[in-house]
Amino acid sequence: MEIILLKDIDRLGYKHDVVEVKPGYGRNFLIPTGQAVIANDANREKLDKILEEEKAKEAARVEDYKAMAEKINNQALKIGVKTGTSGKIFGSVTNVQIAAALKDQMEIDIDRRKVELSDEIKELGEYTATVKFYEDIEATVNLELVKE
Repeated sequence: MEIILLKDIDRLGYKHDVVEVKPGYGRNFLIPTGQAVIANDANREKLDKILEEEKAKEAARVEDYKAMAEKINNQALKIGVKTGTSGKIFGSVTNVQIAAALKDQMEIDIDRRKVELSDEIKELGEYTATVKFYEDIEATVNLELVKE
């Protein structure tokens, strides 16, 4: 039985994939729980329209990502951290704090998972972080850690 997945399902496939499953699994579990639909001609046409719309939305998002990357590339962010007397930070600076600083200082709201650090930041000083917006669109942000 061929079905179109409406959600990502472990060990079966990703959203909008057309997969072959045993009839009982599809008819008794996947379709009634809303995780899949039968892959007939009408549903395949709907899937094609949905995929075309998603490609158009993705193309628009790519332009937004490029604009955001140009705006923050090689910009400096100041992040206030609590430190001890020797200049060591209590804990470390995480991608969550960097994403929050980007939102506060540059008004760019990004997901924390897009911020990548090359190593742990545990002392005051200057560091760099990479923000990966899309497959080949990324920007480098300079971080300056200062005492609160």
